[in-house]
Amino acid sequence: MILDQSKTQRFESFLERIKNETYPEPPSELHTAITVRMIDEFLNKHPLSEDKRILDVGCGQGVALERFESKGFSPIGITLNNEDLSACRQKGHEVYEMDQSFLDFDDETFDLIWCRHCLEHSVFPYLTLIEFSRVLKPEGYLYIEVPAPDTSCKHQTNQNHYSVLGKSMWAELIKRTGFKILAANNIEFEVVSGTDMYWTFIQQKP
Repeated sequence: MILDQSKTQRFESFLERIKNETYPEPPSELHTAITVRMIDEFLNKHPLSEDKRILDVGCGQGVALERFESKGFSPIGITLNNEDLSACRQKGHEVYEMDQSFLDFDDETFDLIWCRHCLEHSVFPYLTLIEFSRVLKPEGYLYIEVPAPDTSCKHQTNQNHYSVLGKSMWAELIKRTGFKILAANNIEFEVVSGTDMYWTFIQQKP
């Protein structure tokens, strides 16, 4: 029992360390433009009625939440960063402090999980994907967007990017979780340092 308590305490300390390594995500012109574009593209291909439940994982300061609300939805956001949490709540968004790998939602709660530039912050992405699957309804959608490694921006060096994986590895983890991948694409663009790349995956729970 003492050994088990020690393991639990070490794990809780580790999770607290991860939380303390988060940083605020104020809106930027680039990420706002990509967010708006990808939400519109997703909804054009996979229309959802306004009563469908949407979870924005790693919601930052509410860019995606605002876009979904403009479309008539009532999305929920989660974040571990206190500054982002406060900014979202001041704007009137429904946002909770929550770890993406340990969601405090019932099974089969959501119709869409929007996870843009958050999964790379997970120290155990396979577990995180399993959690996403758990809280998604059957035939629910999951949108994932992650940075590619070894671009000019060197995303793998970010202080709390723990899982900047290869595209094929992401696809394998997604499929192992049980999702059916509907689309996998690249977003390539130029920044001051050179060419950067994001990967997008759209999948559906059987």
